[in-house]
Amino acid sequence: MIVRSFQDIEGTDRDITSATGTWRSKRIVLAKERVGFSLHETTLYAGTETFMWYANHIEAVLCVEGEAELTNEETGEKHLIGPGTMYLLDGHEKHTVRPKSDFRVICVFNPPVTGREDHDENGVYPLLTED
Repeated sequence: MIVRSFQDIEGTDRDITSATGTWRSKRIVLAKERVGFSLHETTLYAGTETFMWYANHIEAVLCVEGEAELTNEETGEKHLIGPGTMYLLDGHEKHTVRPKSDFRVICVFNPPVTGREDHDENGVYPLLTED
């Protein structure tokens, strides 16, 4: 059994800020736990814009605080996401998130991330594995 709080991982190698500075992710469950998914608390900052394309992962996102506009870049469809709303990127959709306020979400990835990932120039997390 693992018991871990977000406070426990603050300032550790599980507490990641993107190279662009648009988000911070506290990665509480990672691939090294070998449970088939990873679990993160991510905050995307108000007034920023983050383009993402999880070509190698499926991601479920549950908003717990704040508000953001989510754009499906493949269809142009826009959604306002707020507390209690979930979106699932089950088709590897290219998407952009534009937070209207600091936007705190709980994210689940499959396959799990290792904790070393950041978006590349195409918005993609590389598919990294644990030995």
